[in-house]
Amino acid sequence: MDFQLTEEQRRMVASVRDLTQGEFKADAPKYMDGTFPWTNMKKLADIGVLGMSVPEEYGGLGLPVFDTALILEEIAKTCYVTAMATLGEGGVQTRVIATYAPKNIRERILPKVVSGDCILAVCMTEPHAGTDVANYRTNAVIRGDRVVLSGTKTLISRAREASMFVIFTRIDGRPGREGIGCVLLEPDTPGFEVTGTYHTMGGENLHEIQFDNCELPLENLVIRDDGFRKLLNAFNTQRCLNPSISLGLAEGAFEETRNYVRDRTVFGKAVGDFQGVRWKLAEMYREIETSRSILYRACITANPFPDPFMAAGAKITCNEMSNRVTSEAIQLHGGFGFTDEYAVSRLYRGARYGTLGGGTSETLRDLIGKRIMNAAETGAELLAYDMASGGLIP
Repeated sequence: MDFQLTEEQRRMVASVRDLTQGEFKADAPKYMDGTFPWTNMKKLADIGVLGMSVPEEYGGLGLPVFDTALILEEIAKTCYVTAMATLGEGGVQTRVIATYAPKNIRERILPKVVSGDCILAVCMTEPHAGTDVANYRTNAVIRGDRVVLSGTKTLISRAREASMFVIFTRIDGRPGREGIGCVLLEPDTPGFEVTGTYHTMGGENLHEIQFDNCELPLENLVIRDDGFRKLLNAFNTQRCLNPSISLGLAEGAFEETRNYVRDRTVFGKAVGDFQGVRWKLAEMYREIETSRSILYRACITANPFPDPFMAAGAKITCNEMSNRVTSEAIQLHGGFGFTDEYAVSRLYRGARYGTLGGGTSETLRDLIGKRIMNAAETGAELLAYDMASGGLIP
């Protein structure tokens, strides 16, 4: 496995780094009040980033999951809120439309995603069902050439900014996982309403939304059958992109801390000259690089979606690492780390989201554990690298 970046990947990462370090970093604190980073998103659109998951035929870059993860990692080093907004354009919702929506919808929506004129929101969590998709209560009833949607979704990002909602819902009241499908809804649809707003510790706002007999054209039913499997396939991409943000947050906190302990003096010498501090830095570095390895390995299994076993392991590892590294960054900043004037405070708050969104660490540990035991029962190969063939096991 060679993780050396191509020249094209290097140029892409460098262009994003120049933008985020040169322009996003200084403005990051102003988005902590829930303000959507429209200015940053427009600048990302101008260099093609918002089209990274859009196929080339619709004006996008059509990048693989690995390249998308590299971009999100770079953005997260400076601004968690912007990284999460960009995730919305590069994650599940864009890939669902690109993969499953009819051609006329793809032609209408995807070029606007590329230009930054269409913000997408994915709607999954309900007040009584998060990971437990089989207990969704939101329901879409097919009536001739119309689909009538009713229900409630909660903890939804970008609900007040989105031009299109990608909603996973029950279809015709069919029970269990087999009854799950997906519809598209525009915010001017009668019966649609944003009913609540929650401000998060990371800075962005999340919302509750309701659908009261919202009538949609039949073509907006983009997934009717086998929706649960298709949802999980798409969501495994999220389980690589979410941890790429965690990785970037940890890297940003590490860089801030390294510079701080180099410049801050106590007892006549730099804080970083104390052995105990150097050991902490070494441990932060080790955790970041270990997490990077498993995440990049998971990303390159995507064809077009990542292996769920690898993605789950990468997500847990990066999410939990980021919590530890950003926390240690605050510790090494002393009392200043606890203030809003230093970036590590903001990076720490963003990192805390990782283990909650896209499948909690507890859920993913259970997924991995089940696969381990299934492999024990069937005698299937388990480890991700096949020493005999010298390649990744699919």
